Amino acid sequence: MDLLGKLGGELVGVLGTLWTIFPFLVGYVLVILGTLAIWRGVRRFLRPKHDFGSLKTVTFGDESSVTSNTAASVISIALIFLAWGAFTGSRLLPGFLHVPGPFVGQTEFTYAIKTPDGTTADATVTVLVYPAGAPADDPAVEAGTGIARNDSVAIQEYRSSLLRAQDNDQVTKDDGAEIVGVDGKAIAPGDSVRLGWGRVALTPKGTLNIEPSKGWQMEPIWLPAPEAVWARFIEISKEGYRNSTLAEHLGYSLFRVIVGFVLGAIIGIPLGYAMGLSDWFRGWFDPIVEFMRPVPPLALIPLVIIWAGIGETGKIILLFLAALWIMAIGARSGVSGVRISKVHAAYSLGASKWQIMRHVIIPNSLPEIFTAARVAMGVCWGTVVAAELVAAEKGAGMMIMVASKFQSTDIVLMGIILIGLIGFGIDLLMRWAERVLVPWKGKG
Repeated sequence: MDLLGKLGGELVGVLGTLWTIFPFLVGYVLVILGTLAIWRGVRRFLRPKHDFGSLKTVTFGDESSVTSNTAASVISIALIFLAWGAFTGSRLLPGFLHVPGPFVGQTEFTYAIKTPDGTTADATVTVLVYPAGAPADDPAVEAGTGIARNDSVAIQEYRSSLLRAQDNDQVTKDDGAEIVGVDGKAIAPGDSVRLGWGRVALTPKGTLNIEPSKGWQMEPIWLPAPEAVWARFIEISKEGYRNSTLAEHLGYSLFRVIVGFVLGAIIGIPLGYAMGLSDWFRGWFDPIVEFMRPVPPLALIPLVIIWAGIGETGKIILLFLAALWIMAIGARSGVSGVRISKVHAAYSLGASKWQIMRHVIIPNSLPEIFTAARVAMGVCWGTVVAAELVAAEKGAGMMIMVASKFQSTDIVLMGIILIGLIGFGIDLLMRWAERVLVPWKGKG
């Protein structure tokens, strides 16, 4: 029951987090629908296309009539960068496109104290909120001559600060005085008062907790602006990172992925063919393949370290295992999906088994193999980050992990973007190779 209670509490926390994200997801969907409506309106004024797809009378449910809309892709990427710049206060965008940022500047509030004999007095606290990287001293103020004395505090943006405001009062907390109000509003220990520039809370011990407004913009340590990531990219491109150039880091990662993928394909494709053509091989290897297929490559890292150590061999073995099962299943599916009518037609024309294999089985299974290859390459490229956790000295994954330890979010984002771009480029290259080498795909 304790376990169920803990799991229930975790589930409630997850659902609460998802609920906070839900409005943003709804907003994103509304943006998609809005841009779709706008694009359809604009397209009416453009010159209509006259191609094979435009001549179709039935398009709903026809896969061949649904292709990627270039305008939608451009708008999608532009909106992502627009949102990124708006929520980070990017200098690349005009100010009116920025969401509200953190409060920066000088302000003040008053607090009221009450002495044991019932006397009340007010004092003013001057608050200076300064930008990150530009530290400032507490503003100079006149303390005054009343029971409660004026005070000041300097706080960095996105941060809060505790202020023992009564320490310089004539009647202090030790004398029995207590804070009873902030800016004319009553306050008790544990309560807070919201002001136009932030929030002031009174801790149970009678200390003021001053928290300037953080706005909607992300703190650079969580999400740096696009220009900061670009500047870091230029810097590392010129100076390198941890005694290696950026090209070396990316080259090592690409080398590991390609070698692991090629080895997985060399063994996985023949294995898949054997499973698709022989019931004996199918029965022998099917339990092994189906058992290993759902095992994530990350779970194999400790075993790979024990087997092959922490050198390059271990990393390539991990990527090889990530690609092997996908390629085997793709080849097996490709063989199993060949239409029996084509095999019968080849036999009726006097073809031998080798000729059927060469001219029927292999050509008709290649589309499935190319699809599996694209999936396997994506998995390998995604696994390289985990593979480079194993004492790597070079690689994009190593660069990201080291940067994360020092909270260098700009380097982490730069590495993620580069990995995504290279992975996308590899996928485009494999699509092109598929169009060139398998032009009969989807044509029966």
